[in-house]
Amino acid sequence: MNAPRPTPLVFIAIGVTILAWASAFIVIRGTGEFFSGGALALGRLIVGTVLLGVVVLIGRRWVTPTRREWLQIIGFGVLWFGAYNVALNTAEQSLDAGTTAMIVNIGPILIALGAGVFLGEGIPKWLAIGAGVAFLGVVLIGFGTGASELGDGVGVLLALVAAVTYAAGVLLQKPALKRLPNAQVTWLGCAIGLVATLPFTGDLIREFADAPLQGVLGLLYLGAIPTALAFSTWAYALSRMPAGQLGVTTYIVPPLAIIMGVIVFQEVPHLLAIVGGVVCLVGVALSRRRPRILEQSEPGSSSQ
Repeated sequence: MNAPRPTPLVFIAIGVTILAWASAFIVIRGTGEFFSGGALALGRLIVGTVLLGVVVLIGRRWVTPTRREWLQIIGFGVLWFGAYNVALNTAEQSLDAGTTAMIVNIGPILIALGAGVFLGEGIPKWLAIGAGVAFLGVVLIGFGTGASELGDGVGVLLALVAAVTYAAGVLLQKPALKRLPNAQVTWLGCAIGLVATLPFTGDLIREFADAPLQGVLGLLYLGAIPTALAFSTWAYALSRMPAGQLGVTTYIVPPLAIIMGVIVFQEVPHLLAIVGGVVCLVGVALSRRRPRILEQSEPGSSSQ
C-alpha cells in the first residue's frame, strides 16, 4: 500500500528542516574555535530544551509514554541529540563543513535500509534508485571539496559515527511518533540528550566565559534554529511520511552547506562539487516518483 501523498505543510516543514540543518554545518565550523565538541553540544541542547519545553507547555497536550516508547525516546535522545552532536561538532574541528556534510549524509541510505528492514516500510524501486543516485552526488561533492585528501582520520571516523547515530535515532524516533505528540517526543529527546552531555558541563562553563559575542550567538543559534525549530519540523514531517523517503530529502543539505560556505567563508567549490549538487537534486526527485497503479483495472475495485 502506498503512503498518502504529503501535504504542502509537510513540504514546508521539510524545507525549513533542510535549510536549518545546512546552516548548522556553517555555524558549527564558525563557533568551533571557541567551543569544544562536547561543550558546544551541551550548550546547544540547553537552549533547545528550554525552547521546546515552552512549546510543550503552550500545547498543554501530554500523553504518557509506554515502557516501549520510553525506551525508543531514550535511545533517540542519547543517540541523535547526544552522541550525534558531540561527534559532529568534534569532527568539524578537523574537517571542513562540506566534507563533513558529505560523510554525514550517508545517514539517509542507512535510514532507508533500516526503515525497510525494521519498520516494515519496504524499499521501493524508485527510493532505491534515488538513494543511489543521490549518494553518487554526495560522493562527487566530497571529492570536489577535498574528500580525496581526508587528512585527519579521527575526524572522518567521528563524521561516520555521526551518520550512524543520526540514522539510528531516526529509526527509534519514527515508531514513537505514531501515538505521542511531535512536540513531546522532540522535547523529551532533546532533554535526554542534554542529560547525556552533562559530563561536559565544566568545559562549557570555562569556554562560555572566554567566548566572544560571536561564539555565544553561534551557540544560541544552534540551540534555537537547527535544534528547537528544525527538529520540530522534522518530527512533524516524519510523523506524516515514511522515514526512508524523508531521509533521502536531506541529500540537499550538502550542496546548500557548500553554497553557504561560499557566502560566509568565501570558499569557492570545485566544479565537481557543483555537479555533485545537481546529481543530489536529481536523486531526490527520483526518490519521490511513484509507480502508477491502475486500481480500476482490477475486477471489483472501487475508486477512493
